Amino acid sequence: MKKVGFFRSIHVKFVLIYVLLILVAMQIIGVYFVKQLEQTLRTNFQTSIKQRVDLLAYNVVEEMTKERKADDPTLESDLKKILKDFDAGDSDITEVQVIENRSLKILGTSQSSNQGLVGQRTTVLQVKQSMVLEEDQSSIKIEQKTGHRIWVLSTPIKSGKKVIGAIYLVAKIENVFEQMKTINNIFATGTAIALSITAILGILLAQTITRPIADMKKQALAMAKGNFSRKVKVYGQDEIGTLAMTFNHLTKKLQEAQAMTEGERRKLSSVLSYMTDGVIATDRKGRVILINDPAAEMLNVSRETVLSQPIVELLDLDDTNTFEDLLEENDSLILDYSTKKERYILRANFSIIQKETGFVNGLIAVLHDITDQEKIDAERREFVANVSHELRTPLTTMRSYLEALADGAWQDPEIAPNFLEVTRTETERMIRLVNDLLQLSKMDSTDYKLTKEWVNFVDFYNNIIDRFEMSKEQNVTFKRKLPKQAIFVEVDEDKMTQVLYNIISNALKYSPEGGQVTFSLKEKEDKIIVSVSDQGVGIPKENIGKIFDRFYRVDKARTRKLGGTGLGLAIAQEMVKAHGGTIWATSEEGKGTKISFSLPYERSEEDEWS
Repeated sequence: MKKVGFFRSIHVKFVLIYVLLILVAMQIIGVYFVKQLEQTLRTNFQTSIKQRVDLLAYNVVEEMTKERKADDPTLESDLKKILKDFDAGDSDITEVQVIENRSLKILGTSQSSNQGLVGQRTTVLQVKQSMVLEEDQSSIKIEQKTGHRIWVLSTPIKSGKKVIGAIYLVAKIENVFEQMKTINNIFATGTAIALSITAILGILLAQTITRPIADMKKQALAMAKGNFSRKVKVYGQDEIGTLAMTFNHLTKKLQEAQAMTEGERRKLSSVLSYMTDGVIATDRKGRVILINDPAAEMLNVSRETVLSQPIVELLDLDDTNTFEDLLEENDSLILDYSTKKERYILRANFSIIQKETGFVNGLIAVLHDITDQEKIDAERREFVANVSHELRTPLTTMRSYLEALADGAWQDPEIAPNFLEVTRTETERMIRLVNDLLQLSKMDSTDYKLTKEWVNFVDFYNNIIDRFEMSKEQNVTFKRKLPKQAIFVEVDEDKMTQVLYNIISNALKYSPEGGQVTFSLKEKEDKIIVSVSDQGVGIPKENIGKIFDRFYRVDKARTRKLGGTGLGLAIAQEMVKAHGGTIWATSEEGKGTKISFSLPYERSEEDEWS
């Protein structure tokens, strides 16, 4: 299982959540506290300045409304003295100006460096607004030279209900914000210390919760690997402790259920593995969820690739059947996968997987390979038809001739001998057919045994060729390609004589007048190859593999005329196989046919005493 990342760990998440909750709570408190404190400090600062301004306004009104004599000081002189005394009492006040209402002329300023402004018109908008609106106008601005914040206040001067001027004041409020900055630093330091302590406490607290959970995670991983012996430690009797005890109980129940399931699985696996039939199971949608090895081999598929594949697609039924059709199928289906080269047929039986409520969970298909059975049935039908056909022809002929003899033909000295000769010939033909069938029947029986002896196959082969050469009736020449040294092979001499007799007889039957039959014998590493070739009609390429089938003939009309049964090469094939060899044919249509067979052969080592 993939390892949990550090930041995805519940332990880290718990500590982070705990710390974040404290941090958010402290920030909310801090923001509210700082905002209120800042508001209080600003208000106190502005209130104290405003009280002094109000006192100044009282003195200024007295000077501006007083009647002056010729020898009295001017209004500007008196205001200068008052403003100088006012400014000297507070270091936070930068400058105080007195402005007349009508002409907006500056009557006096407390700053000695700005005495040149006295007598000039003011351009400050706040002053005009305060005199027009008859109320205080204030704002906090940034001083361009120092970058510090200053508080600007313009207060109207009233004599009774009439505004006669205004006091314009500039004060340093940066000290208030410096105090707030110091307070913020103190608060931030306290917050960091509180969060550190909170984090440590959070880690200790989280361990009490995450330790049992981590232990249960390890137990779950062990259970996933099949280990049910491990137990979760119970740390307390709280909810987590109860969960741990429940988890241990669940582990025990799962162990019992897993043991039972494993036993049933092994039984099912053994049954499926040792079944010769193929088994396929599907879910309720017809997708393959199980397939055993015989079924995979029958369908020539891989078990991994067919899982989740629709069964109708797997069985190549998607063009003719749906999954619903298979659910309703009561009879077995024949699946024909035959090709031109090979015959391959399966039979599929279907059974529904159904709950007690009737709900269909899926389908089970059982596959049987009936290729051999179908082949045997087809061969049996063909064999019966061929035997019936082969027997019907001579029997029909004999019946016709016997009926003619019974009708009086036996009294004719010229016709009767001819009819009797035909009847005898057909009888011998039936006897040969029955003998060949009995021979094949013996070869097919399981208790068939050969009487093998060591034979010099070169001499043996020459003797058989000599017999045919002496008894042949047609104009055919024999050509021998046989080694001069002796080759000893362990064979049943009678059976091998019959093999060669059947092959050479076929070669003579199909050889034209003046043709040639070639006999050869080759010595290989562990076998000898015996061949007989003729110059007859040959065999079509598409039928060359059928000449060893029972009752097969290249030219049926000619073969019957020559007395063949169509079983000679079939008998030869069975006898060669019984000797542990193989037989085959090569042919070129119109040029002839070559029949070859091999026999096991062991080279004899040279006698070291010779």
